Amino acid sequence: MVAGAAAEILAWRVVAVGRRSVWAVMGVALPVIGAVSAAVRPPVSVVGVDRAEAATAGVATGLALYAATRGFLAATRGWGTFARHTRETYRPRGQLPHAVLLPLALLAVVGEELFWRGLFQARLTVEAGAGGGAVLTWFAFVGANAASGSWPILAGAIVGGALWAGLAAWSGGVLASIACHGVWTLLMLAFPPAEGRER
Repeated sequence: MVAGAAAEILAWRVVAVGRRSVWAVMGVALPVIGAVSAAVRPPVSVVGVDRAEAATAGVATGLALYAATRGFLAATRGWGTFARHTRETYRPRGQLPHAVLLPLALLAVVGEELFWRGLFQARLTVEAGAGGGAVLTWFAFVGANAASGSWPILAGAIVGGALWAGLAAWSGGVLASIACHGVWTLLMLAFPPAEGRER
């Protein structure tokens, strides 16, 4: 758990210091972290919840999170630093074509969820219960993403991280959080906010 969190922090620092595309770096680092996590603790999709119900809840909350994110970004458009960080995060088309970008982003989402919700939260839940495991995982997730030095990434970790931890606690597995995280990320890239669109 410590090694995985440290690896994600290091990857974020590579993005922040090297000014490399977040999707190029995290699209490689997070799947590796996720694969190791799955080998250490095989992930569980759901416990006590129907898989279709968990997947539906994940997709629905992912759509809602995307709508809320777009609204928040529209409201904060005048905040120069936030707008610049949003532009740097969601305007990667000059570096990576969508045919490469979207699969990398999806792999990053799955890897991140396998680590944070499939291993980290599942292990803490054994010690602290479902609610305690979710809260502790959320704190650690926000801390790791703070290493990005990016306001949009941190905001996404605070709001999205709470939602994904909550979905994992409710469903007892990673299916709902992967569906939510995946839908939100793919929509943010396919239909980015104004700051992330090509001129």
